[in-house]
Amino acid sequence: MYYAGWVIAILVAGWAWQGAEIRPLDLVQHSGNIVTLGRDFFPPNFMDWRIYIKEMIVTIHIALWGTLLAIVASIPLGFLCASNVVSPVIYQPTRRLMDALRAVNEMVFALLFIVAVGLGPFAGVLALFVHTTGTLTKLFSEAVEAIDPRPVEGIRAAGGSRLAEIVFGIVPQVLPMWISFCLYRFESNVRSASVVGMVGAGGIGVILYEVIRSFQYAQTCAVLLILIASVTVIDVISAYLRKQVT
Repeated sequence: MYYAGWVIAILVAGWAWQGAEIRPLDLVQHSGNIVTLGRDFFPPNFMDWRIYIKEMIVTIHIALWGTLLAIVASIPLGFLCASNVVSPVIYQPTRRLMDALRAVNEMVFALLFIVAVGLGPFAGVLALFVHTTGTLTKLFSEAVEAIDPRPVEGIRAAGGSRLAEIVFGIVPQVLPMWISFCLYRFESNVRSASVVGMVGAGGIGVILYEVIRSFQYAQTCAVLLILIASVTVIDVISAYLRKQVT
């Protein structure tokens, strides 16, 4: 079975290779175009850096509120999706709903919310909120299902209520992991917020789309460098905070 599994994995990878039309030689054949494009990117043009910084801050605001709203929604939903907390009648349909939220990309949600609430950062917040809720709920519920059941059983044996089991038996065990998931998801949402902005949902993505569409590659490089620097700083801070809580 071990070797059969490897054979199946290789066959699936080969099948996907054909479906994805992987053509590594194209990178060599069109290397001249890549070099020319790379030259156009440098040196980066930071002439409008104040505007870029301002929109980058808006992007972080979008990611922050999209993540915060998702955390608030995911905490109760995480328990409703946990098989060791509720019955299948509850967790099965809730899980399927969360699957639907994760299956749709933030960009699609952004386009839908732009129609609903108009252009601007609020549409981006709602898009990240909905998609991130589906992701965090899955992570939260899996953490709940992986707990040590003995503290919960002890509270139940002592006559504790169902709420006491959750508050004193489950939450202390999953809280460090939940915080780690939230920090990672915020970092990820900063990147996602820059993408949803490209369809008009606010933030630096709007500028990024404009400079790419107008072939202003030096300005594009400047925007990308600001985005990379921001994500790097957030990643360093998140990594430090994760170490403190885990």
